[in-house]
Amino acid sequence: MKVKQIIDTMPLLKDSLRSGVGIKYKLLATVMADRIQKREIEAGTKLPPHRILADALGVTIGTVSRVYGELERLGLVVARVGDGTFVRQLGLESKREAGFRNALDQPELYYDMSRNLHIPGQESTYLAQSLMELANNPQILQELSLYTPEMGLMRHRQAGACWLAQSDFIASAEQVLCVNGAQHGLTCALIGLLRPGDTLVTEQLTYPGLITAARLLGIRLLGIQMDDEGLLPDSLDELCCMNRVSALYCTPTIQNPTNAVMSVERRKAIAQVCRTHNLLILEDDANGVLALDRPPPLSVFAPERSVLISSLSKAVAAGLRVGYLHAPAPLVSRLATAVRTTCWMATPIAFELASRWIVQGIAKDLLQQQVAEIIRRKKLVSDLLAGLHFKSHPESPNFWIEVPEPWRAAEIEAELQQKQYLISTADAFMVGRHAVPQFVRASVSNTWGDDTNLCDGFLTLANTLSQDTNRFGALLNK
Repeated sequence: MKVKQIIDTMPLLKDSLRSGVGIKYKLLATVMADRIQKREIEAGTKLPPHRILADALGVTIGTVSRVYGELERLGLVVARVGDGTFVRQLGLESKREAGFRNALDQPELYYDMSRNLHIPGQESTYLAQSLMELANNPQILQELSLYTPEMGLMRHRQAGACWLAQSDFIASAEQVLCVNGAQHGLTCALIGLLRPGDTLVTEQLTYPGLITAARLLGIRLLGIQMDDEGLLPDSLDELCCMNRVSALYCTPTIQNPTNAVMSVERRKAIAQVCRTHNLLILEDDANGVLALDRPPPLSVFAPERSVLISSLSKAVAAGLRVGYLHAPAPLVSRLATAVRTTCWMATPIAFELASRWIVQGIAKDLLQQQVAEIIRRKKLVSDLLAGLHFKSHPESPNFWIEVPEPWRAAEIEAELQQKQYLISTADAFMVGRHAVPQFVRASVSNTWGDDTNLCDGFLTLANTLSQDTNRFGALLNK
């Protein structure tokens, strides 16, 4: 059917060249855009390869390239290296443009395995208790209703230092800034430490929130090659030798989406490359807090250039929007300016609650409960994925699953969505125009439903991947 839609479009394209007035590629793009907007060429349709369409219309390959480029600029198609050019679903941003949203518009329609969420636990009980305690302390309430320093009240920064501390890393409260979640902290780091036009390097597969923020701020992203531990030091060094790079963003512990964890030796090598090329390091530890036995942060190996980003969102409560930056002392004032510019100050009442939980040990208890629930849920579904190639981490809620050849991750995603299940594909995490690996990410952290829903979702995913493999084998045997 979709091939017929392209064939039916050919006479209109030829007529536009014969009778139209103007530049060829614009005439052709106008016709194709009109057909796409009228749904006469459906979403998901693969457009003809450049050479084939050029030969059919009697134009150059360059003309067709400009046609497809114009359609991509209008948001009507998406080009996938190694795959081709495909018509997009109208009214939806591409995954690389939109990143992940923190909530679905109609959650009841789907079982969502696509997002890495905090699993609800006892935090609402603690929240009620803490709010009652605050209600009986008018002096604290008065303080929290006023403007506070952009870096946060000192007791909140001290609690942040406690949260960031690890066995090999002691955080200084003087170097901590309070931010409204890790995403806000990352945005402040980009605003405060980089300028439009600067180049930031990151893993080829990286956090979608970085991709969105960098695009909005005019920061150029380059992807670093990866292996099972994460980014490769040699690839980082090569990119820095070929480009003027200002900073590195990475997730050394429970990398998103691959679940990779850098060894201590790899962290030392990365720190040395950054010293050699004078790079700032933006280290995202928002997922890393879930790892019960995690290696020390890069701040240990390159403290003079490392900004550590963390939050309570994955471990304690996402709705509090409590995050922390730990930065070298000379950079603190620049980051404070970014906080002041974006929100004036992080929300004091949220930090008062979080600080009490950290000091009282409640935050640690909630973190342990979160990890225990992740492990419990993963035990329920791991056997369902038998026979598939995937990577996970004991305390990560995500599975990074390879799609068997010759099927594409987008096809698996579309088939599951028809069955009311959502997953993520590698395309949402990809930096640059490299060939997209055929992987999907599925999470056990859905916030509604029960164990039956969870198992049904992963069973449907596993069956879809296995059935697609079996279908291909049947086709080969015909």
